[in-house]
Amino acid sequence: MAVIKAEKVTKDYALDGHVVHALRGVDLEFGGGEFAAIAGPSGSGKSTFLHLAGCLDSITSGVMMVGGIDAGRMTKQQLALLRRDKIGFIFQAYNLIPVLSVEENISFPLTLLGVDKKEIKERTAKILKEVGLDDMAKRRPKEMSGGQQQRVAIARALVKKPAIILADEPTANLDSTTGREILELMVALNKSEGTTFIFSTHDTMVMDYARRLIRIRDGQIESDEVKS
Repeated sequence: MAVIKAEKVTKDYALDGHVVHALRGVDLEFGGGEFAAIAGPSGSGKSTFLHLAGCLDSITSGVMMVGGIDAGRMTKQQLALLRRDKIGFIFQAYNLIPVLSVEENISFPLTLLGVDKKEIKERTAKILKEVGLDDMAKRRPKEMSGGQQQRVAIARALVKKPAIILADEPTANLDSTTGREILELMVALNKSEGTTFIFSTHDTMVMDYARRLIRIRDGQIESDEVKS
């Protein structure tokens, strides 16, 4: 079963009295364990697609299936639960909570899920080690580099064991060396956890790492290539 399936999806925005057609009849399907990138210039629709797939915004027309569920037929509360239970997000701005420590930022989603304290501690310690931050558990985000903060964001997204990770320009604020380290980390976690990773990017390095590369322009799919 596809973890995400878009059928004839459109998304329109009103801007200064005009209608902007961000997506124009997009058909895309992603299976379990994929490591895929949606690439295109600014304004092409790649981030819009990720926001729709992550149930952060609603489609204008078409069908968006997430985890086998028609997102367009769900209430706001049901969509919030779907995001909480099935989807992890990684953004270029990290979006960490500044007053919380590294381990508190990572464990926060598990608290929302009602996981018991013993399991929260075990899962947080495990993911901290996997992302190479087990010696920084008590630090605050402001005491860390950009690359370290992005590792925290990855750990926070993965700790709840989601079916899908949506990463919107995750390397945009990182230097090339740190960006490569982050991508290597995500490749390893994709293989070990079987989580589907979908990126939106204009970074050629992310495109090189992706096992499937989808190019989008003016809200329409230009090409969809699975690498050998």
